[in-house]
Amino acid sequence: MSSRLFQGVIQQMKDVVGRTIGVVDENGNIIACSDVSRINEQVKPDTARVFNSTSPVALDDATYFSFDSRLRHEYAVFVGGTDETAKTYAKILAASFGAIKQFYDEKYDRANFVKNVILDNILPGDIYVKARELRFNSDATRVVLLIRITGREDATVFDVIQNLFPDKNKDFIINVGETDIALVKEVSSSIESKDLESLAHSIADALSSEFYTSAQVGIGTCVTGIKDLSRSFKEAQVALEVGKVFDTEKDIVSYDNLGIARLIYQLPTTLCDMFLKEVFKRGSIDSLDQETLFTIQRFFENNLNVSETSRKLFVHRNTLVYRLEKIKKITGLDLREFDDAIVFKVALMVKKYLDSQPTKL
Repeated sequence: MSSRLFQGVIQQMKDVVGRTIGVVDENGNIIACSDVSRINEQVKPDTARVFNSTSPVALDDATYFSFDSRLRHEYAVFVGGTDETAKTYAKILAASFGAIKQFYDEKYDRANFVKNVILDNILPGDIYVKARELRFNSDATRVVLLIRITGREDATVFDVIQNLFPDKNKDFIINVGETDIALVKEVSSSIESKDLESLAHSIADALSSEFYTSAQVGIGTCVTGIKDLSRSFKEAQVALEVGKVFDTEKDIVSYDNLGIARLIYQLPTTLCDMFLKEVFKRGSIDSLDQETLFTIQRFFENNLNVSETSRKLFVHRNTLVYRLEKIKKITGLDLREFDDAIVFKVALMVKKYLDSQPTKL
């Protein structure tokens, strides 16, 4: 579409400029030209200099100047001749083509359309109208992965992720914040959660190995239909935020696997405070020392099995029983009883939530 856009403008300008003018892509291919016989011709490899320069570059008998509507230039205009007039024309044409391309991207670009959908910046009634206009497949199954850069930040991180998913008709890489990049990926309707987690791990590993930066990935649920993409995006956001509170050691967090943590995260702090006071009537949870809390954590991890927990802690079974009795005496909850264990587990999560977001109402 960009080649037709540029060609239309060039046809209107060629008589005014009076020289051969055209546009090349970053691979050196002529995609539009006042001399239509040169379209698809490839210029010399030295065009790499053009895209690394911030000023016009003379190559052979033409002057080149790169441009685009984004930070990374993907196109360059060229004007016949290497004199000062050619340089002036190149600057004017580059500015014009850049502005035209930006306007086109904002109005018609699919990635921009998808960004507006996931951020709820488009009216629901306009979604399908715009989708038809862009020939966008509205019925495909897609999922949103939100990639949060936690290491050093650099604009080229976006390019690294984009190179991992080069199919721009099916996969969309979108900047949604200083450290957040959304991947809207078309997937099979039968894809499983473990496959999405494997995909997320491959993204994090690629950033770590190729770019030496760390990242966390939140995974939303798969949705069928363009309208529900915003829900998948919000779920990916929630996955990251909840994971930051309850699964601090995990870099990959799926919304499907949040469990009760998702519910606790949505509760007001006043209700959480009330719950803790009701659960711990005898004594505060703060009165439990770190060794006791560690014992409780291991007890839960081993499914309330006293023998297995004592073996993992390298303590005698009676020692563990003594600790559990101590917890019962302080809190009134017997962790060997399933119902009490559930209440205590939820209470620990509520306490963790309150500690992480004390000002949330």
